[in-house]
Amino acid sequence: MGRTGQAVVIGGGIGGLAAAAALHGAGLRVTVLERSPSLEPVGAAISLSPNALRALDVIGLGDEIRDLAAWQGDGGLRTPGGRWLSRSSAEAAAARFGGPLVLLHRATLIDRLAALLPDGAIRTGAAATLADPGDADRPARVRTSDGELEADLVVAADGLRSAVRGALFPDHPGPVYSGFTTWRVVVPLPGVAFASHETWGRGRIWGTHPLKDGRVYAYAAAVTAAGGHAADERAELLHRYGDWHDPIPAVLAATRPEDVLRHDVHHIAEPLPAYHRGRVALLGDAAHAMPPTLGQGGNQAIEDAVVLAHHRDDLAAYTAARLPRTTAVVRQAVRVARLNMAGNRAVTAVRDAALTALSKAGPALFLRGFDGIADWRPPQAPYASQRTRAGER
Repeated sequence: MGRTGQAVVIGGGIGGLAAAAALHGAGLRVTVLERSPSLEPVGAAISLSPNALRALDVIGLGDEIRDLAAWQGDGGLRTPGGRWLSRSSAEAAAARFGGPLVLLHRATLIDRLAALLPDGAIRTGAAATLADPGDADRPARVRTSDGELEADLVVAADGLRSAVRGALFPDHPGPVYSGFTTWRVVVPLPGVAFASHETWGRGRIWGTHPLKDGRVYAYAAAVTAAGGHAADERAELLHRYGDWHDPIPAVLAATRPEDVLRHDVHHIAEPLPAYHRGRVALLGDAAHAMPPTLGQGGNQAIEDAVVLAHHRDDLAAYTAARLPRTTAVVRQAVRVARLNMAGNRAVTAVRDAALTALSKAGPALFLRGFDGIADWRPPQAPYASQRTRAGER
């Protein structure tokens, strides 16, 4: 393709913008087509682990995000009554993985990624469909309401229900319901001190984490039938979690019904045969949607982005680099979901006892769960300084 090719990115989420920034940095002319009228993301906060931060270093954004985000790791796992099952620390996480785990609002990350692109590169309100995936002898074509665009590379970052994935692999079954739904809120919580935590109950979990701007990010998940919704999702949360330990009641008291986002969770259980066809590459949820139990959905999309830019002239190499790794991460996320969403009383009692024993025997499960994930490094040398040493915030 060379350094002057044309790339079209379908989807202006975190993965699509990261890919656009990486390809722009590699010298390609990039157009991002986002069907929504703005880039304002649907979501709350995102946890970025050292693997994604190192990928962001490649595009020159890692240190800025480290400065904007709150470090994670001080806290651990608790029972609904408040007993600690496992404790961990931010310094231990940074020492184990060569860098911090951080948390920031998705809108902040979207804004900083978009700022890396030249004026006019992003088109909002621009629905797009794949007209032709192209091949070695002809460009790919993308159809929009304004006409068709030809591209040397098309990046399909169009999410869980990817139309491009369906066009490339029509026989693939697509995503399946993971068995649970999630709620997310970001609210101010002045004057309430707490340790960051994730709490595991029977068929339900809750997490509370501080953001650097003083707000609190909280999430919940529960085993439910697919497609369910409550007339008042805050009331639903109060019913399910109102008697759990502090600061959960305080978070719920600070939450308005309109603050609550609810989404069913789906994942791609059957791996795709490849992450490319012709001149089209799939990325993020379009390629490997996963449960959020490892917090790796966005992280793996950012990894995809820089690896794709590295292999932009050889998409088979991109598939070879990404498909085995992301398939393994999806499967691990599914296993963790089965563990933390267990609903049987006897099973959860054994689970909690095992977590306590394992925590006393070595590093917290919170840290061990990221082994082989958070220590990933991109194929390119980073542009940024990578201020990742433990204690350097």
